[in-house]
Amino acid sequence: MRNILITGGAGFIGSHVVRQFLNDFPEDRIVNLDALTYAGNLENLKDIEHNPQYTFEHADIQDLDTLRTIFSRYQISHVVHLAAESHVDRSITDPLAFVKTNVLGTTNLLQAAKEYWSADFKDKLFYHVSTDEVYGSLGDTGYFYEDTAYDPRSPYSASKASSDHFVRAYYHTYGLPIVISNCSNNYGPNHFPEKLIPLMINNIIHKKPLPVYGEGLNVRDWLYVIDHARAISTIFAKGQTGETYNIGGHNEWTNIDLVHVLCDTMDEKLGRQKGESRSLITYVKDRAGHDLRYAIDATKLQNELGWVPSLQFEEGLRQTIDWFLANSNWLENVTSGAYKDYYKQAYEG
Repeated sequence: MRNILITGGAGFIGSHVVRQFLNDFPEDRIVNLDALTYAGNLENLKDIEHNPQYTFEHADIQDLDTLRTIFSRYQISHVVHLAAESHVDRSITDPLAFVKTNVLGTTNLLQAAKEYWSADFKDKLFYHVSTDEVYGSLGDTGYFYEDTAYDPRSPYSASKASSDHFVRAYYHTYGLPIVISNCSNNYGPNHFPEKLIPLMINNIIHKKPLPVYGEGLNVRDWLYVIDHARAISTIFAKGQTGETYNIGGHNEWTNIDLVHVLCDTMDEKLGRQKGESRSLITYVKDRAGHDLRYAIDATKLQNELGWVPSLQFEEGLRQTIDWFLANSNWLENVTSGAYKDYYKQAYEG
């Protein structure tokens, strides 16, 4: 039995990874470490919280001593590191919070792993989950590859780039067994409504303005979150130590085209007149340092490990909308802040 520490497992992507690992590796123990900041929500994991192979630890990766204790208590043999501050707008407002969590927190985790595993790194792994934003911005053509030079443009992407460098430094300096994956934009169930797709879904439901930066011409490559969790599980099981794998959806959309599809699909689902939600679109001043285009080439992951996305975007988007419409209580709890009460009820009550 392996003892796998998943950091950030109560977050959007992390909760899907926890569930995927419990399904794919039922003999292993999963320890979910999460600080439960605004984006960490234990309601995301209510369906598996009583699984005997699952344990939750309320802790912060900024606390090195606590990390050391957790490694020892659970005899951690593998790490899947997702805990991070991730919203670009928040990083522009408070860059130091991103340095503390993404850079110092990641280095604390690396140090705790190195110390606990000592000189015996056999059957150990530190898997660091990162973003395509570390590569910077593309023009109208081209793709990000695993050897694309880093060129971060925001405090968020700079902090993730720094964390990637520290992971590789521990590999080259100490021999710590690592893998890294860099993924494109995710969407799907349980997505905190500060990001584009859940924000638009929530605002359309409540007939509130739909803010679109600039002219809405920025391009992103979108990947269904469960496909990302599948990719992480695949890399964890079959990836080569020291390697980087890009994960993408082969699915580029301009922001405005995406918002149009959301509006039209939501009008259909809600029984509204076609075009009603499009009238809510409001163009706002562009974000500082807004990258024009991201696009991932995931050929290495497909050719070497056999992973491909399972859903076409339109199908995934409809499933995502259906989930949010069917889980109005979850959405209400998140937007009101009431989701924070769940931890108190489940773990302090």
